[in-house]
Amino acid sequence: MKKIIALAMLVVLGVTTSNAQETSKKVKATSAKLAKVNGAGMVFVTETIDYGTVAHNSDGKREFIFTNNGNKPLIITNAQGSCGCTVPTYPKEPIAPGAKGVIGVKYDTSRGGQPFTKTVTLTTNATVPNKTLTIKGNVLAAESSKS
Repeated sequence: MKKIIALAMLVVLGVTTSNAQETSKKVKATSAKLAKVNGAGMVFVTETIDYGTVAHNSDGKREFIFTNNGNKPLIITNAQGSCGCTVPTYPKEPIAPGAKGVIGVKYDTSRGGQPFTKTVTLTTNATVPNKTLTIKGNVLAAESSKS
C-alpha cells in the first residue's frame, strides 16, 4: 500500500512540475509580446474572434482584450463597425500604461444562413493610430437552429 501511495505522489509531483514549467514559458512569451513602445500602444490577446457556428438569434457579444504597452495613456477616439450588423463599444477614458482594456463587439445574429467576416476599425493616439480587428463565423438559418 505504501508503494502505491508513494507512486501516486510522484505522479502528482511530476504533473505539477510540468505544468509550472509550461506556465513559465507562457509568461515569457506574453512578456515578449508586450515590448514597450514610446508613446501609447495596443497589444491584443487576439485580433480575430471566430464565433464558430452559432444559432440564429444567439448572443452575439464578444470581447477583444488589449494592454497599453506604451509609456503614455492610450486614448481611443472612435470604433467603427464595417456594417450596421457589427456594433463596437470601447472605453471612453484613457488607458494607463500597462493597464488592460476591452473592446466589445455585438454581431447581429438575426441575420442567419451564411458565413460572415466583419471588421472593427479603431482610431487611437497609439504609435499606430488605426487598428483593425476581425470577427468571423457562421450563423445558422432560422429553421436550422430550431432542431
